[in-house]
Amino acid sequence: MLLPVLLAPIVAFVGLAQGAKLPVVDLGYGLHQAIGYNGTFDFYNFSNIRYARPPTGSLRFTAPQPPLTNRTVQDGSSGGTCPQSYPVWYLCGLALLSGSITSTASCDAGLIPKPEPTEQEDCLFLDVIVPKQIFPNASAKHATGAPVMVWVYGGGFTFSKMYQDGNPAGLIQRSREEDPSGKGVIYVTFNYRGGAFGFLSGPNVQSNGTANAGLLDQRMALEWVQQYIHLFGGDPKQVTVFGQSAGAGSIMHQITAYAGLKGPAPFQRAILQSPGFEPFPSHWEQDNLLQRYLGLLNVSTIQEARGLPFAALSAANVELVASSPYGTFTFAPTVDGDLVPSLPGNLLAQGNYDTTVQIMTGFNTHETLYFTDPDSTNNSIFLSSITGTFPGIQPSVANYVAETLYPPIFNGSYPYTSFYERAELTLQESAFTCNTFFLQTAAARKLKNPAADYGYRFSVPPAYHGQDVAYTYYNPATAGASVNATIALLMQRALTRFALTGNPNRKGDAPSTVMPVYQDQNQSQGAAAAGKILDLNVTGLTVIADPNDNDRCRWWQKSLYY
Repeated sequence: MLLPVLLAPIVAFVGLAQGAKLPVVDLGYGLHQAIGYNGTFDFYNFSNIRYARPPTGSLRFTAPQPPLTNRTVQDGSSGGTCPQSYPVWYLCGLALLSGSITSTASCDAGLIPKPEPTEQEDCLFLDVIVPKQIFPNASAKHATGAPVMVWVYGGGFTFSKMYQDGNPAGLIQRSREEDPSGKGVIYVTFNYRGGAFGFLSGPNVQSNGTANAGLLDQRMALEWVQQYIHLFGGDPKQVTVFGQSAGAGSIMHQITAYAGLKGPAPFQRAILQSPGFEPFPSHWEQDNLLQRYLGLLNVSTIQEARGLPFAALSAANVELVASSPYGTFTFAPTVDGDLVPSLPGNLLAQGNYDTTVQIMTGFNTHETLYFTDPDSTNNSIFLSSITGTFPGIQPSVANYVAETLYPPIFNGSYPYTSFYERAELTLQESAFTCNTFFLQTAAARKLKNPAADYGYRFSVPPAYHGQDVAYTYYNPATAGASVNATIALLMQRALTRFALTGNPNRKGDAPSTVMPVYQDQNQSQGAAAAGKILDLNVTGLTVIADPNDNDRCRWWQKSLYY
């Protein structure tokens, strides 16, 4: 979720040779030509492939629709990014980290960036990056397709875009090094709607639209990969979806989609880095958010909102998200009775998800270092933050969180020694790290291949949320000095090995560097074997007990806060 350089656009691909001989893929509904060939890393870039119809006019706030037929050759030179919106507290935290401001006194709406020229509703595009050696497989009758890695970006479900997180050249190169054939993987990423455009919900939305439209965008993009990736030389039966923060939270929802009752997920493996989202199970909360948005637009129905100019819808979205309470983003996936029949933690606990998906999770030591209100200095503020994050929580339950789950005891007997650290841990566990525990224990119990369930902790100082993205997208030629090359290469190799084989480890690795198969206490032969993960640190690699294997996370999974 962290922008590596504060809100600066990232040039995703450089040195792409242009030419009329670039390959064209026939998708049936359209013809798409590669926009360029990267001679340095030897791959084609098929950019801005339309995977859904423009969600404009009558299609606003509804599920995505398949693209219309257009047989004119498209080269991806035109496309768009979905509307962006940012909480002021989030921009403030980034600015303080970067040193562009020195005090929270400078934290106001002036930090919100102006809309970029590429922002538009017509934004449902994807990119396919294909190593040249793989591409001939698309036309070979008996060729084996290449594994595919599909990136789902984070951004609090309100901002970011498919090329924001970096250039996949380093990741592709690492996959070649780990692939005995030397071909590596195909890389795919896509845009999806966020904020009010993708995550309005509740009964009043569903009566005249679709809740969780952003998740449905993702689903359509992933189903596009299943249907068309063979045309690029890929194997739809070897798809690994990976993402960070809201991207990983999205993957969590895709694994548990429809409670696993509508067939397998459109992928076989999943890497979830810092999976995060704010749970919105209450219809009251959902409808209250809708009414606030409609009020800013000065209309009373979704149908009226569909008739307004895009600029008005975007401005209201920006205003609504800007005022998000500390540590929240206002919008997130919601329980809708269909795609999301219950909170993912509940579905995982009940075994109601696609149990064939192989799982690998990761989290950072200090996920919420800059998500936590710096004014968290007493019990009153702590309780206020709990009710702000969980508006429907009952007073007795909020008091239980404050007095029993995270009591104000700072003598070292709990994983915090101050009011601030207590608030930081509460947000970290409830929004991010307990999600990895839910996934790991569910997979350990239900996976048909129990040897494909792994986890790690990213502890490279300061190990705050989003720091690991630069490691996932590490490229020696362009990486900054702040990235530890040894850890970055190790991490990329583990990610690509998992995508290639379902196992992040290499035969012959030293025992101390092996990421252990995760085991649940209920199915392990002893507590000593349960909940083990690999810690990635500059001081070395260590197998540790999962710190999220605790009673606090077990309580959060019960969803007693609504």
